Amino acid sequence: MRLPRDLSGHDLIKLLRRYGYEQTRQVGSHIRLRSALRGYPHYVTIPDHDQLRLGTLNAILSDVADYLGRERPAIVLELFGK
Repeated sequence: MRLPRDLSGHDLIKLLRRYGYEQTRQVGSHIRLRSALRGYPHYVTIPDHDQLRLGTLNAILSDVADYLGRERPAIVLELFGK
């Protein structure tokens, strides 16, 4: 499945809430999220841009998948699948 080309930082933050991520702080145009779903904290930083670059989105999703102990394609399908 292809990654969306027009996903904003805020849209990604809304999608990541299903995995327990919550906003902890914002410095400039970067928003930091935290999840403690697996018993230890995990942090990701999301740029507050209108359109996320594909490499940035891919890196964030890979990091989330590693934390959750799942494959990245499964995460992509859950978040963006129809």
